Amino acid sequence: MIHIKKDHEIEAMRLAGGVSSTVLREVAAYVKPGMSTLEIDQYGGERIRHHGGKSAFLGYRDYPCNICISVNEEVVHGLASQRRVQFGDIVSVDVGVRYEGFIGDNATTVVVGGCDPAVQRLMEVTEQALYDGLGQALAGNKVVDISRAIQGTAEANGYSIVREFVGHGVGKKVHEDPQIPNFDDGGRRSPVLKPGMTLAIEPMVNLGQRHVEMLEDGWTVVARDGLPSAHFEHTILVTDGEPEILTCPDNLPSSPEVS
Repeated sequence: MIHIKKDHEIEAMRLAGGVSSTVLREVAAYVKPGMSTLEIDQYGGERIRHHGGKSAFLGYRDYPCNICISVNEEVVHGLASQRRVQFGDIVSVDVGVRYEGFIGDNATTVVVGGCDPAVQRLMEVTEQALYDGLGQALAGNKVVDISRAIQGTAEANGYSIVREFVGHGVGKKVHEDPQIPNFDDGGRRSPVLKPGMTLAIEPMVNLGQRHVEMLEDGWTVVARDGLPSAHFEHTILVTDGEPEILTCPDNLPSSPEVS
């Protein structure tokens, strides 16, 4: 069942989105060569608490980390460890924050120092695919319109869309209906978008083939061919007009209660 948010719920999601996006930007700026992903995760947890929130991921289905950190060929759900990021790596940082009962969920992929131009292009196209998908999040459209836009941008540039993991509704729970594939699944029974829907749109795009596999840790998803993958995400609100990006630092609460 798709939950249409009421005005007070939307305002709460703006605040959660503001905290989540601010933490994401702080963590992205913090990443430097030689840091362990555990150090990055601990910093992310500290920043979430500083802004008065709680990690929406920690403990979710027993996930053991504050944020998701995925390096190079890791697509999503990477676990913090003693692994140190190196100059030339790309790092996907995925931050979910619960604030006053609602969740903001967003992700970005950052370069550690500098990277191969081909990998930089992958990141640029993946982010463009996100915004092209957002542009289709209009009342009266269907979820599949978002999916087709994302897939079209990625594949037109020679990249592959991960199909096993998708975007989703978000609100009081991390994952709500509807699912939002990043590819055209045929559009059968694709929900119509309505004002008040809040969606986490998140293309995952591979430099090589689309196929992925899960590591033995039960969480980390990697590109099977070992080539880099990029991931970008925003939480958005469907409105009567253009979609509103809720994961925006402008929505940061003015006086968060630090816990």
